[in-house]
Amino acid sequence: MLDLLNNKEIYDKVDRLRLKKGWTIYELAKKAGISVQTLYNWRNRLSSPSLSLLDAVCFAFNITVIDFLLDEDELLTLTEEQKELMRLWNTLSSEQKKSILSLMKSM
Repeated sequence: MLDLLNNKEIYDKVDRLRLKKGWTIYELAKKAGISVQTLYNWRNRLSSPSLSLLDAVCFAFNITVIDFLLDEDELLTLTEEQKELMRLWNTLSSEQKKSILSLMKSM
């Protein structure tokens, strides 16, 4: 699992995913709805991503934060049903996520 305190490790993974998609830093920023400067700050180790910004980047890549943080072999330990839940979760708005959590807690 990625270390959330290791900015280099986080940016390196973001960059690998970006290059895999063939996107420029500008394209990733636009798709994630964040500033290009934010990505440059991560790259240059001037700041580290907040969870909400990391979530926005993951949304652009169409993956969950869990998918991002886990190594490929760790992700394989999830069942197909769990993976599908994580993919669907990533498509929800913040308000929808709150509603789903509230519903699940009431069960």
